[in-house]
Amino acid sequence: MNQPTLTRRALTLALAACAAGAAVPAHAQGDYPARPITLVVGYPAGGSTDLTARLFGEALSKRIGERVIVENVGGAGGAIGAQRVAKARPDGYTLLLGASNEMAIASLINKAVKYDGLKDFTPIGMISTQPMVLVASANSPVKNISDFLAQARANPGKFSFGTSGVGTALHLSAESVKEAGGLQLVHVPYRGVAPLASDIMGGQLQFGVFVLSSALANIRAGKLVPIGLMQATRAPLAPEIPTFAEAGLKDVNMDIWFGLYGPANVPEPVAAKLRAALDDVLKMPEFRSKMQESGSTVAAPGVDLAQFQRKETEKYKRIVEFAKIEE
Repeated sequence: MNQPTLTRRALTLALAACAAGAAVPAHAQGDYPARPITLVVGYPAGGSTDLTARLFGEALSKRIGERVIVENVGGAGGAIGAQRVAKARPDGYTLLLGASNEMAIASLINKAVKYDGLKDFTPIGMISTQPMVLVASANSPVKNISDFLAQARANPGKFSFGTSGVGTALHLSAESVKEAGGLQLVHVPYRGVAPLASDIMGGQLQFGVFVLSSALANIRAGKLVPIGLMQATRAPLAPEIPTFAEAGLKDVNMDIWFGLYGPANVPEPVAAKLRAALDDVLKMPEFRSKMQESGSTVAAPGVDLAQFQRKETEKYKRIVEFAKIEE
C-alpha cells in the first residue's frame, strides 16, 4: 500500500536530480570542498596558460584547504580541454583555467567546436591578462612602430608575420593592426613558439607575434627587436616597449586573458564559494608577485567574467570577419 507513495517519491527525487543545477546534494554543497579539485588546462605543460594554472592552483589550494590538481588536456588550441570540462559533472570538482582562444575565439573560426563558451560553462571570474608584442629580427632595418608602418605601407603584401597558429589571439591581434593601419601583410602560421622564434632570428621571416613573456628573454638578449605592444597601455614588465595605440592605431587593444570556469549549472552556493576564494587569491601578495614576474597583470577582484567575455567575443568576431579567418 505504501509502494505507490515510495515510487512517486523516488520519481520526484530522480527528476529533481536531473534538473539543471541539481546534480549536487545540498549537504555536499555545504561541505564544499571536501576533496581535491581538478583544474583542467587545455594546453601542454610549460606554456603561459599552464604556468598561470599552476600558480593559481597553488594559491587556491592554500585558500580552500584542499589540493588543486592541474591536469593538462592539450589539443585543438585548448578546445579539447574545454570540452572535457563542459561535459563534467557540475559539482565544482572539475574546473577549467580557460584562455581567450578556446573560450571566445575557437567557435568563431572552427565549425568542429560544438560548445558555447558562455552557455556551456559557469563563469567564476577573471584571473589575469598577458600582453602580446610584435617583434622583428635584430638584423631587420625595422626598429620601431614608425619604421614598421612606413615599410609595410610602402611594400603592400611583401612582408610576412608569423604566429603560433591560425585563429589564435596572437593571429587576431596582428589582423587588428592590419585593419587599423590599412596594411597588407601575409600570415604564416607555425606549430609552436620555438620554430617561429628560430626563423625570425635567422632572418627567414620578417615579423612575429608573441606573448610578451615568451619573447622577453630574446628581446633582452638583443636577438629580437620589440616593435610594439598590441594592448592600449604599456606593460609593467617592459615599460620601455611602446604600444600601437600610442602610434595612432587606437583600435589595437587586444591581450590574452585567463579565467576560471566550471561546467554549466554549478550550484550557486558552490559557485559563490569559488568566487569568494578567487577574489581572495587575487589579493594575495605572493600570488600577485609571482604572476607579475611571469609577465601577467592580475585582474581586479569582482570582474564580471561573463560580461567581459561577451564584449571580447564581439571584438574577435569583427576581426575574424575582417580577415576572413576559418579553419
